[in-house]
Amino acid sequence: MNDRKIIVVFVDKELENKFENLKNGTGEEKQLYKFIRRAIEDLKQDPTCGTKIPKDRWPKIYIKKYGVTNLWKYDLPNAWRLIYTIMADKIMILSIILEWFSHKDYEKRFGY
Repeated sequence: MNDRKIIVVFVDKELENKFENLKNGTGEEKQLYKFIRRAIEDLKQDPTCGTKIPKDRWPKIYIKKYGVTNLWKYDLPNAWRLIYTIMADKIMILSIILEWFSHKDYEKRFGY
């Protein structure tokens, strides 16, 4: 059994604030808040519950800006995507949310 603590965080305070602001937004934003909240709970249970993105598909911005060594996608309802990376040591597993976006913006970011 793995006794490491599993933690989910946002890559920075700005993204965390963007997430919190969804709570008081339009109907669609409130719904997106709930979707992301559920994703966070899922990641706390299993950090690898998303889909691992092959390295040759990683947008350069993630490597340059965050120095990622792995990249994951969590499919949210209504074709939204949440992108995260995982860091781990002997004590904890950290899922770091990098961004989320609509499927259209996801395709643009990943060059599909």
